[in-house]
Amino acid sequence: MEEAKKALIVDNEQRLRHLMCIYLEREGFKVEEETSGWKALEKALTDTYNIIMVDITLPDMNGIEICKALRKEKSTPLVMLTKNGEEHTRIQAFEAGADDYITKPFSPREVILRIKAILRRTEKDKETNIDFLANNLIVFPDLFINLDAHRVTANEQTVTLTPKEYKLLVFLAEYPDTVHSREELLEKVWEYESFDDPRTVDTHIKRLREKLYTTSKRAGEMIVTDWGVGYKLTSGNLY
Repeated sequence: MEEAKKALIVDNEQRLRHLMCIYLEREGFKVEEETSGWKALEKALTDTYNIIMVDITLPDMNGIEICKALRKEKSTPLVMLTKNGEEHTRIQAFEAGADDYITKPFSPREVILRIKAILRRTEKDKETNIDFLANNLIVFPDLFINLDAHRVTANEQTVTLTPKEYKLLVFLAEYPDTVHSREELLEKVWEYESFDDPRTVDTHIKRLREKLYTTSKRAGEMIVTDWGVGYKLTSGNLY
């Protein structure tokens, strides 16, 4: 028997939690609820969830802090909920590592569709089997991608990436020295959905570049912006 999918909803609004529980349970999820940010983070770090929904405003620990702390250890898909739809708040959420951002009030059916889209992408990331180089390795002078192990190494150190950051890096690495527009990246990496914002690409590129740069300056500098056109990964001397 297939194990039920698990969801964690972190929000102070009881009505919202109850409503989302109904819709998620209809989709076969086992749902847990939490109002404390600290307790939610503890659960997220010690247990395994298929999706986490967290309000950006909580009394003890806000959603941005939860997302940042979680991303240091896990890549569990996370949807940020907020009453604030301003651009700078959305950017904050994506930069923290959120997979999606939903402004209240929202349609539960739309949220379910967004969650399904995220989970489809996550599953495809896990199932990806790219035959690019011998032994499923992509090797650059300053960057090493092991596709079988789903692991990225720079300067002999593992780089922890979210599933979307990893998929974005693999796509760029498959076509080194080729500039890709935001629209193309949304189509190929995000498998374009109507609710995807082109600026999502910018925030993921920024976060990916920063993570690589923290581990290896030269690896971080491999991701280049072609202003007005898009992004590329420069190969240097490919092994």
